[in-house]
Amino acid sequence: MNKKIKTRFAPSPTGFLHVGGLRTALYSFLLAKKNKGKFVLRIEDTDQARLVEGATEGLIKTLDNFSIQSEEEPVMQSTRLEVYKKYIDQLINQKQAYYCFCDKERLDEVRKKQQEQKLQPMYDGHCLELSEEDIKAKLKAGEPYVVRMKIPANQTIKFKDLVKGEIEFKTETIDDQIILKSDGFPTYHLAVVVDDHEMGITHVIRGDEWISPTPKHILLYQAFGWELPEFAHLPLILNKDKSKLSKRQGDVAVEDYLAKGYLKETILNFVALLGWHPADDKLEIMSLTDLIKEFDLERVRKSGAIFDLDKLNWMNSQYVSKLSPEDLYKEVKSFDPEFISEKTEEKFTKEYILEVLKLEQDRATLLTDFKENTGYFFVEELKYKAELLAWKKSTPEEAKSSLEKLVKYLESIEDWKLESLEKNTIEWIKESDLKNGDVLWPMRVALSGKEKSPSPFEIASVLGKQKTLARLAKAIELL
Repeated sequence: MNKKIKTRFAPSPTGFLHVGGLRTALYSFLLAKKNKGKFVLRIEDTDQARLVEGATEGLIKTLDNFSIQSEEEPVMQSTRLEVYKKYIDQLINQKQAYYCFCDKERLDEVRKKQQEQKLQPMYDGHCLELSEEDIKAKLKAGEPYVVRMKIPANQTIKFKDLVKGEIEFKTETIDDQIILKSDGFPTYHLAVVVDDHEMGITHVIRGDEWISPTPKHILLYQAFGWELPEFAHLPLILNKDKSKLSKRQGDVAVEDYLAKGYLKETILNFVALLGWHPADDKLEIMSLTDLIKEFDLERVRKSGAIFDLDKLNWMNSQYVSKLSPEDLYKEVKSFDPEFISEKTEEKFTKEYILEVLKLEQDRATLLTDFKENTGYFFVEELKYKAELLAWKKSTPEEAKSSLEKLVKYLESIEDWKLESLEKNTIEWIKESDLKNGDVLWPMRVALSGKEKSPSPFEIASVLGKQKTLARLAKAIELL
């Protein structure tokens, strides 16, 4: 690749960033960075009816969060209407575009007739017959209009897609596309070509759904006499049942996954592997630096990519388990500032909070797991039913007796470190002719208030001797 690569991500500010949008942005970013090129952002806000307030700022903030940053000031299409108008006038003067004054009723009638005849619904070229005098009179009278591309007849448009390979279209199947709407804004098709050319974009990476409009874009490039960029159309992202990823079957916005407690590093890594694979297929956990080093468009698959939630969960658990204690603390606090609040930090030492988090670290899948599974470390009094303390066929009386013996034993212990606490207590149970379950089950419930939790020794080692004995005493009282 001799020419310096320049790629772009061009979202419409109509809501949150879709998982597919993040993948497009990521691949565009990776291709540019791998080849020491440039990545830029363009906001395609010409469809004024669909704009969502604050969406542009949200998109930029989300991309920044993933370290996918534009190397130039983002281009806003809505500020470039005069530029598009200049190029539309050029096409009209070259007879490669024309004014269309047809109203909705006429267009609906044409479409209806075509459908009845089982024809592909297309504009019938009615306004191509208008004379210069008719056009001038209609414009002077202020009649509403759009501008359409004039698609040449009997041509074959061919292009090589960097993912899909050779693709061709017959112009008979291409509609006379609207390129200027009645509100004075260009459509996507005109604006994308003008902007990609003026911004010097060398590689256009986008989703599969944009393959069919590509011949229209190529015709526009040819009409202006401009060099074509390289096109790469990415495979669809699919649900497990092979249907297109959509809100009907689950979350599709990147922000939804962040809010659920997935780490941004996980999401980026997971999204990168949706349709692409590194040279070493066994390599799955990859940082952004790794991805830049490994990325190659030739390894993007042609077929759809399955969004596997189980794999995403596994991957997130891997990332969570590898966080340093300091990063773990920072991530959990940032994710849930109510869980690790100023009040929490005033009441408990940072060392204690870290010990609690580390206890859950290898078990956690999501950041939400920390609050859900460790809350009992931060309360004065646990709330649970007394019958939960009895192990299987044991009676409450037997549970109480076991706990009373355990308390006496633990009071005599000096070494409260996890390994020795566990080893010595297990030996004591055996020597006392007691059963593990009859002692350890009520001990664990007394310390956590839960049916499922880490081992009682892990909990006790974090709580410390004083809190452990206090909770065991409370359980005895409850029984």
